[in-house]
Amino acid sequence: MRALVAGGAGFIGSHLCDFLLDQGVQVVCLDNLITGRKRNISHLLRTRGFKFIRADITRKKSIPESVDIIFNLASPASPKDYLASPLETLAAGATGTRNLLELARSHKAVFLMASTSEVYGDPKAHPQQESYWGNVNPVGIRSVYDEAKRYSEALVMAYHRCFGLPTRIARIFNTYGPRMKLGDGRVVPNLIHQALTAKPLTIYGTGRQTRSFCYVSDMVEGLFRLAGCSDPMPVNLGNPEEFSMLKFARLVKQLTGSHVPLTFHSLPEDDPKRRCPDISRARKILDWKPRVSIEQGLRRTIDWFRART
Repeated sequence: MRALVAGGAGFIGSHLCDFLLDQGVQVVCLDNLITGRKRNISHLLRTRGFKFIRADITRKKSIPESVDIIFNLASPASPKDYLASPLETLAAGATGTRNLLELARSHKAVFLMASTSEVYGDPKAHPQQESYWGNVNPVGIRSVYDEAKRYSEALVMAYHRCFGLPTRIARIFNTYGPRMKLGDGRVVPNLIHQALTAKPLTIYGTGRQTRSFCYVSDMVEGLFRLAGCSDPMPVNLGNPEEFSMLKFARLVKQLTGSHVPLTFHSLPEDDPKRRCPDISRARKILDWKPRVSIEQGLRRTIDWFRART
């Protein structure tokens, strides 16, 4: 079996490449390296069964090798990145997704779309089930990412209905682990880096807003299981254990041994107040749930950041 991983030099994408190779799957990694980093896959470049192609999914690309499944993880994902590249983010969700869908058609391949919990916006339903349509500001600053993913989901379902293409949609909730970028603006690298460099931990708003954090090894296993499932409808992948930002920051302080204070800043525009997945569908159709505890995952992530700080 051969898989194409678009965005394979990114955080989750590179871990997915590792996982697939461990399963005996050959991997073609496609990335334009705008937000992905070649060092994330440097250990794989001489691995048998692995091939890296530097390319942009918004430009049509033929793949000479046969491909059995395409994983589309190609998009800026952190607020810092997609706010810096708003047009590129929209193009990745629209033109890029369609190009990869056409590639899947030509290879008769399964297509898995890495969508996001951001499709739920600032949710009024809690926890979020896949049947919830969301509460998204279509003209807010986050809309370039939220709406790109919502549109890509619509494209995927249109290809499934029009052409019978075997498709899957993963709605990925907050994921963390080694290879996250220090300055990407997301809560885990922000707080860990601040704690390790003895800087005050940044809390936005009151700190009562919540997130749910899934360790990356659990996430890529979920993506792999979803690829082998026949259900085309969206599936939430994430950890249903919910943390307030205050509680999470205190946990980071505890695990890093830091004694720095907390500093409070204004809440960013359209920042969700609560975010927690209902993973009933993933449990039922994938027999999947996160296995790595938040303490285990954070210790591994802190060790990785400490070695690079």
